[in-house]
Amino acid sequence: MIRQLVWSYILLVAVAIGLFTVPVAFTLTAQLRGDTEQSVRREATTMALLLANGDPASCRALAELGRAYAEEMQDEVQATSTAACTTPLPRPRQDTALTHALVDGRSTTDWGSNFIWGPRLVVTVPAKDGDRVVGAVRIVYSTGSLTHRLWIIWGFRATLAVAVLAVAALIGAIVARRLTRPLRQLNDMASRFSDGDLTARSPVTGPPETQTLARTLNQGAERLDTLVASQRIFVADASHQLRTPLTALRLSLDNIADGVDDEFVREDVEQATAEVVRMSRLVNGLLVLARAEAKVTAAEPLPLGDIVRERLSVWRPAADERGVHIALRGSADGRPTVLASPGHLDQVLDNVLSNALEVSPDGGTITVRVESGPDEVTLSILDEGPGMTDAEKSRAFDRFWRGQGLTGRSGSGLGLAVVRQLVTDDGGAVTLRDAPGGGLCVSITLRASPKSGG
Repeated sequence: MIRQLVWSYILLVAVAIGLFTVPVAFTLTAQLRGDTEQSVRREATTMALLLANGDPASCRALAELGRAYAEEMQDEVQATSTAACTTPLPRPRQDTALTHALVDGRSTTDWGSNFIWGPRLVVTVPAKDGDRVVGAVRIVYSTGSLTHRLWIIWGFRATLAVAVLAVAALIGAIVARRLTRPLRQLNDMASRFSDGDLTARSPVTGPPETQTLARTLNQGAERLDTLVASQRIFVADASHQLRTPLTALRLSLDNIADGVDDEFVREDVEQATAEVVRMSRLVNGLLVLARAEAKVTAAEPLPLGDIVRERLSVWRPAADERGVHIALRGSADGRPTVLASPGHLDQVLDNVLSNALEVSPDGGTITVRVESGPDEVTLSILDEGPGMTDAEKSRAFDRFWRGQGLTGRSGSGLGLAVVRQLVTDDGGAVTLRDAPGGGLCVSITLRASPKSGG
């Protein structure tokens, strides 16, 4: 928009310069041409009068005047006479202009070109003794000096026009940036708002129209921020309040299962306990999402290798019960440091490892690989389970979506949604792809800290 405003301003100034400067330049050119023609014709007429007198004194005066004129002006004076007056001046060549002068008694002017003028101006004037034509005088005037003056006229105005356009472009850029500053501020607010920063507000500056727009957007952002905050508070409070009764319900079911001998009743209690466990996961996932969306913590440099090893040590006992081996590969020993919020990586690893363990076959292997780069660190978790189809991968990050595998039966449908929310909040990305040899690979890309070592 700034470029369009500047070009519009320059175009307006260029039109103004053209309307006022070009006609003046043409007027000056025409005036220069007219003054030159009048001056040369006057000199030729004076010389023609001397030629028409025919007496020796006039002839000598004509010769002296012609030589002086030629020496001073670097031009040529030519003369021809049918009377007794003879001069050492060169005779003009026979042409139409000379015929008009000697036969018809008419003066002629030839500029040598229809476009402004040519290299020479030729003025032919008849010499008359009364009504009788007795000769003719011709001045061949070089237009070199005239052309030089023409270049000065047009060059000065062209230089002035370029300078004015340059100043206009500078002023136009300053004015355009000043006029569009409120719009750029609104765009900056919109960009921050689209990135999830609901606290973004635009300064109320500029013309009345942009001030009204800024106030409207700020009011809308304020209301939306309030509504989203209320929703987050509600989800967090509801999840927090549900955790205690669910824990108590699970303990009660465990006590009932311990004191019941009836196999059918025990089976019903175990199903109820499984549902309570699923509901607890769901509540915990909602609580994690509510806290993540609230962005209550800021990313800071964290040792990825230490966090990975600590979480693997927690999950290895559960894996050993199934005969599943958890292997750590890559550059985790190089102590890579990533930018993440405290606690986010722990929850991400817990969710991904939980899913990987549930789908892994007995005796299988879960591979955790860390790969360090100059700007980012990639954490990959590969399992040997059934994997996912492309359609399932496209929906795996949706909230409350559960697949058809083991996690689909017992999961809450929030695990991968929580993973993506936490990772993207820290400026990273998470993708799903097929693992080599079968299974699923969860690839998590994190920002490398400037202090990271590879």
